[in-house]
This record gives sequence, C-alpha cells and structure tokens, in this order.
Amino acid sequence: MLKKLLSVTSFACFAFACAAVGAQTAAPAPAAYPVKPIRLIVPFPPGGGTDILSRLVASKLTEVSRWTVVPDNRAGAGGTLGIAEAVRGAPSGYEMVMGQKDNLVVAPWLYKNLSYDPTRDLVAVAHVAYTPVVIVTSTASRFKTLADVVVAAKAAPDTITYGSPGNGTTIHLAGEIFNTAAGIKLRHVPYKGSSPAMMDVLAGNVDLMVSSLPSAISQIKAGKLRPLAVTSAHRSTSLPDVTTVAELGYKGFDVSTWYGLFMPAGTPKELVARVNAELNRLLATPDMKAAIHAQGAEVQSMTPEQFSNLLKTDYVKWKGIVQASGATIE
Repeated sequence: MLKKLLSVTSFACFAFACAAVGAQTAAPAPAAYPVKPIRLIVPFPPGGGTDILSRLVASKLTEVSRWTVVPDNRAGAGGTLGIAEAVRGAPSGYEMVMGQKDNLVVAPWLYKNLSYDPTRDLVAVAHVAYTPVVIVTSTASRFKTLADVVVAAKAAPDTITYGSPGNGTTIHLAGEIFNTAAGIKLRHVPYKGSSPAMMDVLAGNVDLMVSSLPSAISQIKAGKLRPLAVTSAHRSTSLPDVTTVAELGYKGFDVSTWYGLFMPAGTPKELVARVNAELNRLLATPDMKAAIHAQGAEVQSMTPEQFSNLLKTDYVKWKGIVQASGATIE
C-alpha cells in the first residue's frame, strides 16, 4: 500500500513539475495588449535609413493604432550591438528591434564571435520594406558616372575611397562585391552609422558613399549628392532615371536590403500575430505607403512565416557571398 502511494505521489509531483516548466517556456499572451509602451530598439545612430524607417513606424503606430512605441537607438558594431540587446530582452511583447540584412544575415558570417544566431534567438514579426543600395558622390565631385570611377580606380588602385555605415553591413559588402565585379580596388572607410559618412562625402573627405536609399534620398533630392547607380536588379521607383549596376555591364549584380520587426525568441505567438496584423494594416494605408516611398523604400507586407522564411533563405545565401568576398571582422 505504501509503495503504491509513493508511486502515485511521485507521478503527481512529476506532472506538477512538467506543468511548471511548460508555464515558464510558453507563457500565455495577455488578454489586453499593449497596456504599456513598447520599446523599439534601433541598432544604428539617428539619421540613417534604419532610424528613419523605425521612427516612421513608431510614430504611425502611435498615431493610428494608439499604441505607444518608443524608439531607442543602440548603435555600434555594424548594428550587431542592438540586435544582441534585443536577443537578451524579455519575450513579453514589449521589446522589439528593427533588424535588416546587415546585422541578421551578413554579420553572422563576418564576425567571428557574434553572440547570437538570428534564426534561433529571434522571432520574425513583420516585414516593413525593402530598398536598393545606391552609390553616390558629392555633386562637386570629379566623378560624373560610375564608369569614371572604374577608370580612375584602375589607374590608381586603392586611392579612391568609399564610406559606409560600418564594417559588416550589406552596404559595406556591396562595395566589396563591386570591387570584385569591376576588377578594381576602392578603399573602404567604415563609419559609425550613415550620418557621419554622409557628412564626409558631402564635404569631399571621402570620394564616394555606398548607402541605403532612405539614408541618401533627401540629399539627392536637394541636389547635394549625385547618384551614380543603384545596386538592385531593377531600377528604383524613387529614382527611375538612375541606372542599375547590372545595366552598366556587370550582369547579375543585385544587392538590396530589407527592414523588419523582430522580438526575442519565446515571445507568445498570439502577440507576434497581433503586431503583424496591426503593422500590415498600417502598411496597407495610402499615407504609410507614400511616407515609406518618399524615403526611397518600397512597402512589402508578409506573414510572420513568410518573413521567417526570407530570413532563413538570405542567411544561407549570404554565407556564400561573404565567404567568396574573403571579408572577416574580428
């Protein structure tokens, strides 16, 4: 009798322990959400393409949906510091990050000791937009076309400089891929974000800048920057008169970037679905489409599953691209 009682008691304790562990790992979504401000980590400094789109999303969600979304810039190391901070966040639905190719599918293959695996440590919530990369120079520059740059670089290798928002970004790699395609050597000058790089190209301290279109379009429209080419497979609808690198004879050249919201792994699926639905509803409005297009980006809505598949596909694809480039960062 005692043996039977002990057996029943042990089973009950085991069942209770399993239930407790399950409650910790799969916390149910709260009935009301959000009931407090949502922190949106921006992994680059103010003024760049990621910051511009993040603040646009935050302000529109606050204005239209009556949510309180607070951008928080956490820049450094090509956007990887902000992603790492998001990974460490609580999976409560009140921590999210604006990620992009730079720090999610390029950086893991460049940095030798990166602390996160984006396919494991984050949940893809909602795709926001995609944009080509643009090669620009000051309107006071001697370079009128990309062909001028190639001719000068072949005559004097490693003397023409190009700035980027930092080592390990898609934009940095776009420059390196172009070096390989054109058989030239441009000297890379990394900055801590797009804004300081932009200031130096406008001042003539660097010859060129490789930039996301949202970071550069206001200066292009103001007549201060000359766009030499976009790096996507097709021309940008924001700059329809600017040729692609592929059209200039570099067949198959295609480098673009995307932006989207992510939350820490373990965030309840119901909250992920709620944020996805709310953002996609916002992205479908003419005002939001126009606002994003004005920044040189294109709206592209996805389900969490579609966005997760995009992340995983690009993660594998860029492993080969980075390895072929030979680029590494300690």
